[in-house]
Amino acid sequence: MRRTISSGSSFEREIGYARAVVEGDWIFVSGTTGFDYATMTISGDVVVQTERCLANIGAALAEAGGSFADVVRVRYILPDARDFAACWPSLRRCFAAAPPAATMIEAGLADPRMRIEIEVTARRRAAEKEPLA
Repeated sequence: MRRTISSGSSFEREIGYARAVVEGDWIFVSGTTGFDYATMTISGDVVVQTERCLANIGAALAEAGGSFADVVRVRYILPDARDFAACWPSLRRCFAAAPPAATMIEAGLADPRMRIEIEVTARRRAAEKEPLA
């Protein structure tokens, strides 16, 4: 059964995508930036953006019945690869206990204020699956 999750971001409505898609045991979280979706504001600091990305991703995973421990794949996209090392402590806090496969890509993002985008794929473990309706 396919289920979509929304963060309420205006980007989702304007572009036409879901924050996350749950398909069976799998959770696919779209590329997530450092916007505070409630206020549609974004900090200029890459570490603050990273923390907001992780909070947004964590909320989507939780709504899907998962957690960072379920993440099997993560992609980091930064317009400036030199910013990546500053993000490592935040990333380590979320991913070190159950390290996923990871890729970092240097590429332009949709808005010049965005300094990092993070996308994850997770697979819920049997004990954490939501009950069947």
